[in-house]
Amino acid sequence: MPADLALSEIIVAALLGYAFGAIPFGLVITRLAGLGDIRSIGSGNIGATNVLRTGRKDLALATLLLDGGKGAIAVVLVRLIADGPGAEALALIAGLGAVIGHNFPVWLKFKGGKGVATTFGLIIAAVPLVGLMSTTAWLAIAVIYRYSSLAALIALAVAPLYAAMLGYPTHALVFLVLAVMGWVRHHANIVRLVKGTEPKIGGKKDAAAA
Repeated sequence: MPADLALSEIIVAALLGYAFGAIPFGLVITRLAGLGDIRSIGSGNIGATNVLRTGRKDLALATLLLDGGKGAIAVVLVRLIADGPGAEALALIAGLGAVIGHNFPVWLKFKGGKGVATTFGLIIAAVPLVGLMSTTAWLAIAVIYRYSSLAALIALAVAPLYAAMLGYPTHALVFLVLAVMGWVRHHANIVRLVKGTEPKIGGKKDAAAA
């Protein structure tokens, strides 16, 4: 990361990203659809997986795209407005801020989602090839094992490896931080995966699932 970045630039980029990330699209969309508070069903999560438990695949898809868009827009916007060799670093900081905003939105008393869609929006915008490779990994695991959480965990883990292999060391470091954050947020899912109680995609609904 460039050493000449001003603290003010870092703070502005992070806050801009956080502002995008903190928009709780899953909550807003389900309320507008007359489905009440998404936090009162399933896992209580505001992400697309929990929105899907309402039975509205269209709303779940919209939530997925919008949550992913938060990370992507933060990266692209800061990349466009920043100047100098530190522009890409600031863009990554903004993307990281977006994931933190999604996970800990101030409007919801810092109780948000797990940041998977927002993280992949960031990765796709930052290094499209890494985003494509990681998304392919997610899809492969999801199809083979039918565990959404397992697919997310594996995809998050391989993203920094792909970035390092392709020659993006700074990006790899940021993706590693995001992977650790994602794994921590999925601690309950990891416990259920180990116990064999994690619900599968399309399987019986579980109120405790993520």
